[in-house]
Amino acid sequence: MNGEHGRPGAGRPAAGRPEAGQSAGRPETGQAEAGRAAEPSAEGCASRSSGPAQFPAPLTGRAAGGERTGAEAGRAAGVGAGLRFAFGTLTVFRVRVDRWDRSAGGAAMVLAPLVGLVVGALAGGVGALLAWRGGALLGGVAAVAVGALLTRGLHLDGVADVADGLGSGKPAEDALRIMKQSDIGPFGVLTLLLLMLAQVAALAGQFGVSPGRGALAAAVAATAGRAALAWGCLRPVPAARPGGLGAMVAATVRPAAAVAVTLLVAGAAAVLRWQLGVAVLLGVLAAGVLLRRCVRRFGGVTGDVLGALVETAATAVLVAVALL
Repeated sequence: MNGEHGRPGAGRPAAGRPEAGQSAGRPETGQAEAGRAAEPSAEGCASRSSGPAQFPAPLTGRAAGGERTGAEAGRAAGVGAGLRFAFGTLTVFRVRVDRWDRSAGGAAMVLAPLVGLVVGALAGGVGALLAWRGGALLGGVAAVAVGALLTRGLHLDGVADVADGLGSGKPAEDALRIMKQSDIGPFGVLTLLLLMLAQVAALAGQFGVSPGRGALAAAVAATAGRAALAWGCLRPVPAARPGGLGAMVAATVRPAAAVAVTLLVAGAAAVLRWQLGVAVLLGVLAAGVLLRRCVRRFGGVTGDVLGALVETAATAVLVAVALL
């Protein structure tokens, strides 16, 4: 998930544009004051009418209801912006990104497992079809290839770059410069090769049991991989350098949100098979170990680090499923 290439080119909002849902449902000040001025007092109503005094409904109730409606509209708009941000930056799907800001980026990282579910389901479906017709190994290769194509290979690129940066043994500034180079070094090549072989082998084993089981493993692994993004964007974790997708989303996710997303994905997977739920937790844990190492080594996260977290978690899930 390289930060330089992950940023969408279209659909950025103009500066100063109000966020969706920001002012929905709020009464104008002049209207509220006019409404309060028009309310008759109890004495005035009693003196002009022989019947019981009747008062208009309190204005504060309508205003409070309007505020609640506006807040709900704002949350809905935030979810929509987050989903567009997530699909627009993490996949090849042509999605218009209306907002390119830290608020939308944080929402995108929390909602990223939905992206993983879509990508994993498509990759697993193609893999299952080819496994049914051509064998388990072909199905495993197809699933990994489709997943890479649907994400532009950005996460795999991040794996190679992070491996080169960590393996360089140089100070953080020099390591970050190495990671930004377009070529891949020996550490990157070796790490990428081993990671993809592990993914293919683990998926082939699941497809060998049944095409459906292999497709399920692919979908769960891809979903869990995106759940790791929330941990990479925790508020205490800084960006390693300015600019790029990493700086946009760094420190935008609350710890409670990361925990909730992880438990939700693990719980849903455990409903299908308890081994899948355990594998999700192990995958996120493996990504957490890598995150800790990268923060200490680079001083924070980058787009490459986030991509490496995705692939590390997904691979760990597949290996765990194969062993459990």
